[in-house]
Amino acid sequence: MRFICYLCSLFLLFAACKKDETAVSGKTFQDDLNFLKSYHKDLIVLGDSMAAQILIVPGYQARVMTSTTSGKTGKSFGWINYDLIRSGKIEKHINAFGGEERFWLGPEGGQFGLYFPQDSAFTFNNWQVPPAFDTEPFVVKNVYRDSAVFTRDLSIKNYSGTTFDLNISRTIKMFNESNLIKILQIEALPQDVKFGGFETRNKIINTGKETWKKETGLLSVWILSMLNATPNGVVAVPYREGTTDELGPVVTDDYFGKVPSERLVQKSGLLVFKADARQRSKIGVSGKRALPWIASYEPEEGILTLAQFSLGTASDSYVNSQWGIQENPFSGDAVNAYNDGPNDTGNQLGEFYELESSSPGAMLAPGDSLIHIHRTFHFTGSSKGLEQLFKSITRHELSEVKF
Repeated sequence: MRFICYLCSLFLLFAACKKDETAVSGKTFQDDLNFLKSYHKDLIVLGDSMAAQILIVPGYQARVMTSTTSGKTGKSFGWINYDLIRSGKIEKHINAFGGEERFWLGPEGGQFGLYFPQDSAFTFNNWQVPPAFDTEPFVVKNVYRDSAVFTRDLSIKNYSGTTFDLNISRTIKMFNESNLIKILQIEALPQDVKFGGFETRNKIINTGKETWKKETGLLSVWILSMLNATPNGVVAVPYREGTTDELGPVVTDDYFGKVPSERLVQKSGLLVFKADARQRSKIGVSGKRALPWIASYEPEEGILTLAQFSLGTASDSYVNSQWGIQENPFSGDAVNAYNDGPNDTGNQLGEFYELESSSPGAMLAPGDSLIHIHRTFHFTGSSKGLEQLFKSITRHELSEVKF
């Protein structure tokens, strides 16, 4: 899938904005908590005030805005757009509030896209993130100490005129150490490593009267994470090895022009991609090549992040979000990584990178459902402890995740 990412439009929208420190998230979890409390009285905090915690804003579609491994004074991982939130403005095309993990639906463009009016030209002026996953809230159903449940009923029309009626259910749950060990299938957490982890269980149900079919378009769950970038940050994306004839290209690497070799390295079964917010670029791995995880490493901060997600079979159809009428609208990516950077005007949105996962296209009869699970784990500690952990989880050496 060759996404013309929504962020491309963001840069045009914010081209006049000067990059400054106010656009960057607070350095600690307490900084971000204090800031968000000023604008969101419905802010939800889950977890232990002395250890792992997360912040959720129901008004931003139950978005996880940020998290930490070490209580209120700990490092805050999610990138938050202080300037936009502080302004109180509602922008025309998209409201890039930031956030460590948010819910969207795909596809973006194409004959079955959700971000363009029917029969319109695929131009920025016509591009619009649907309010249902931009500015409109999700309903809070239940809140517990370490989990919360949100819901939303929605009717949305694609570019070809097909209307989808659906219910969205989003359950956010934090993990303790025993959960972590079981899920990641490791023997134990290294003694000098702290962790914070949460899962979002994203369920869509066809509440309409018609079956969702390829001929009229499919929906997919699309999860995107905006994380604070650091100068030497890198992303590791595994891929299934095999011939191009059998599995297709290893990577899509030309969303914003081809990613240069000094910023993307292909190793045996692993792609290494710079995540330093210094060059706007994006990569993607198809459903045939993808494995169910993606990671990032920030060596100067001692932070290892792992995203683990549900993955369909190689024969599943992943929606294609390219702008324009597509020859193959079901040849999309299962996993993506994005690095922010200056646009053509020299300005940029912020110091962040993204880890993304998508579900297969949902071919659902009335009453049927699709569930896409996306888990985020942050680990902080010594390089030795993080190296040990990375190898035990991924079977790769952390020394591979570098240039």
